[in-house]
Amino acid sequence: MPMFASATVNQDLPQQYIPNWYNSTQYLSSTPTVEQVLGYAAGSRISSPAAIHHYFSALAQAHPDRIKLFEYGRTWEGRPLFYAAISSPENIARLEQLEANMRLLADPRQTSEAEAADMIKQQPASVWIASSVHGNEISPADSSMVTAWHLLAHQDEATNALLQDTVIYLDPLQNPDGRARFVSRYYATIGLEPAADRIAAEHNEPWPNGRTNHYLFDMNRDWLTLTQPETQGRVRVLQQTFPLLFVDSHEMGGDSPYYFTPEAHPYNPFITQPQREALHWVGEHNASHFDANGIDYYTREIFDAFYPGYGASWPLYHGTIAMTYEVGSSRGHTFRTRDGETLTYADTVQRNFIAYMATIETAQQRRQALLERFYQYRSEAVNAGNKGDVRSYIFANQRDAAGHRKLMSILTEHGIEVEQAQNDFRACRTRFPAGAYIVNANQPSYQLIRTLLDKHVPMDPEFLAEQERLRANNLPDQIYDVTAWSLPLQFNLDMQVCNRTVSTDTVKVAPQRIQPGTLSNPDARYGFFAAWGDMNTGRLLTAALRAGLLVRSADVAFTDKTGTQYPAGSLIIPREGNPEQLNDILTELAHSSGAHLVGSDSSWMQAGPNPGSNNVKRMHAPRIAMLWGEPSNVLSAGSTRFIIEREFNYPVTAIRAEQLKQANLSRYQVIILPATRGAGYQQALGASGREHLRQWVQNGGVLITLGNATAFATSGDNPLLASQLEMKAQVGDVVPKGQSAGALITDKQDLQRYIRPDKTRPDWVAGALLRAEVDQEHWLTAGIHSHLHSLYTGNAMYTPLRIEDGRNLVYFSDKEQVLASGHMWPESHEQVALKPLLMQQPHGRGMVVSFTQEPNYRAYMDGMHVLLMNAIFRASAHARPLR
Repeated sequence: MPMFASATVNQDLPQQYIPNWYNSTQYLSSTPTVEQVLGYAAGSRISSPAAIHHYFSALAQAHPDRIKLFEYGRTWEGRPLFYAAISSPENIARLEQLEANMRLLADPRQTSEAEAADMIKQQPASVWIASSVHGNEISPADSSMVTAWHLLAHQDEATNALLQDTVIYLDPLQNPDGRARFVSRYYATIGLEPAADRIAAEHNEPWPNGRTNHYLFDMNRDWLTLTQPETQGRVRVLQQTFPLLFVDSHEMGGDSPYYFTPEAHPYNPFITQPQREALHWVGEHNASHFDANGIDYYTREIFDAFYPGYGASWPLYHGTIAMTYEVGSSRGHTFRTRDGETLTYADTVQRNFIAYMATIETAQQRRQALLERFYQYRSEAVNAGNKGDVRSYIFANQRDAAGHRKLMSILTEHGIEVEQAQNDFRACRTRFPAGAYIVNANQPSYQLIRTLLDKHVPMDPEFLAEQERLRANNLPDQIYDVTAWSLPLQFNLDMQVCNRTVSTDTVKVAPQRIQPGTLSNPDARYGFFAAWGDMNTGRLLTAALRAGLLVRSADVAFTDKTGTQYPAGSLIIPREGNPEQLNDILTELAHSSGAHLVGSDSSWMQAGPNPGSNNVKRMHAPRIAMLWGEPSNVLSAGSTRFIIEREFNYPVTAIRAEQLKQANLSRYQVIILPATRGAGYQQALGASGREHLRQWVQNGGVLITLGNATAFATSGDNPLLASQLEMKAQVGDVVPKGQSAGALITDKQDLQRYIRPDKTRPDWVAGALLRAEVDQEHWLTAGIHSHLHSLYTGNAMYTPLRIEDGRNLVYFSDKEQVLASGHMWPESHEQVALKPLLMQQPHGRGMVVSFTQEPNYRAYMDGMHVLLMNAIFRASAHARPLR
């Protein structure tokens, strides 16, 4: 029996629902079909990641001259990430040269117009089709198998010409871990025959669903800071191949037919007009094939192209024409739509196949124009960087060495050239030190540089005016995702924009997110100090604790005997109480963490506390538990665990709500409640769970709430946090609901007084970057800069804690400064000013620490990492459990 054959025939799709993929006499019998390799007809079963990899391997074995497979990474769970290149034998034989040509076309500084023109005459077009980045969006992966089989097996002249003129890259499985989770659960749930009813168990996944990867990331939002190995691998290979067209193939709700390009408004202003025109080329040609096959579709109404962190957005800023496809999903074998029609899995597989083939045809037909426009895009980018008002970005790099290093590495991974100054230099009337980082804008990636580094990318004013009109009529706005993503703000780094290209003695920065640290004065008699304030020292702390070292941390700044100043939070690692091989241990930890340790012969301080002071706390290795599962928000739980485990390098124990509300928690010193959804923790934990946690906190535990989980801490008759969730602050006169006396409404503006709700929550904000001020006189903010930036999304605003209850340690700036980037409704802009972002309230021997917004949003708010680390490790050091 072939591998991966169905163990239960009843679980396969009935034959009447399966298209006849083999109705042409022109298909090669030597090309293995899905059924021959996997034991079931294409579209009759949802293929597992292992099955998909096995099928592509069979195709590569059968036709090594026309298809090559490339592995570009591994998932967290060890599954291969791969893509296939399919073309004519002549093109596959010279694939390396064809890809080298695209890299030459991508850099007009190395390739003249005449050289480019000669190259374009001989260069085939290229298309990259990326499938199923959301693991439960299942059909694109199976459609990729059908597309590959068709291209290799079909032997008519048109298909042969298509392969001669085009290189097709298929990335069939962008999220193997999420897909494996979905497929396993689906077939564990299905019964005697598949159910089409949308309320059937097989159509409703348990927490966490298959959308996300192992760490529960929505990888379609991970293209900015490239946190996941899947995204990192894709970005790397896309810069090796530079495809002309890129399709990110998704699924949507089964009641919708098919969506393809062009995208909805607003467009990001750094997407050029020729790119927008090319998107219409693709859409119009797709439409002709959908019309010919009697398949409905729509365009432009949703899925805008403003946020640059999508898979269908990022390639645009390199000159590729990138787009999103969405097919109405059966989310299983069959699905009954609201119109009463039965949508089958095979239907969705076939619709994708039609869209893919139409797109490949567009690449073939527009080959020369697409190649010329790609080179032109990259050429105009260099010119814009030479002539525009923004010609360079300079990072002084005088604080947060870890944040600077990581951001510069990420930029280089994006294909952006970064340089580091070797000497002091002057630019735009400012003196910068040696070690400063420079990003000159006159690069082929100019549009990407502007998109990632500009403080603010403006939305179309007409679009925003329309959103205000909709909002005034209590209609949903059309803002699809966050409106701010400036990486310097997210990393909380100082950056200066200059209208001149910087020319000074520099070295090119290579991708290396952590630069090895050092241990100096290794023969010091007393021990070692490490300055607090960035993730280098943060990683040192967690590594030292896991190694069992004695580590102390100062609550206030100190100056050692040599006159060196150390900020609050700095680490003290004495020889006494630590192993004899301390130097060897710390040398290794410095190298891996990036921290710089300085040996000291004496514990004497010129200023600040000595190590024996009550202002110096021993750092303990806390056991961290986090609520996992319903009703926590999948993305919040995943990003929080990822940051602690993969950025802090510290283990987390995941605990479900049922155990958290009643189990013995005394083994844990820190419990984290990630953001929630639906009825939230009030329902899942209830009053008894709140009291259980209260007793644990009073006995010395640290409870950390993130984002809207803070509402749980403020709820109940005796809340854990003496703050309140605010209603919308009403500006102007609103007539109370229920007033029945007669009234004269004078005009449309007066009408608003009667139709606006008199008591409601603030309007939902899609996402903006806000500036916040830091109270630096508290141990919980040790090492934190005077201000930082937070992503604000949603509508939660909390009243400040009164001084007798606790501290408002980080709070949003006043209304003149609070909006750092993005769009926020005017009333929300005013109301959020000076409201708390981080609150701390003591209880007995423990405390509650509450972030009113998520510090770990999409794991790209790196400027918040040290603050979260303080909340975990410094708070647990200040708590007083029985140790």
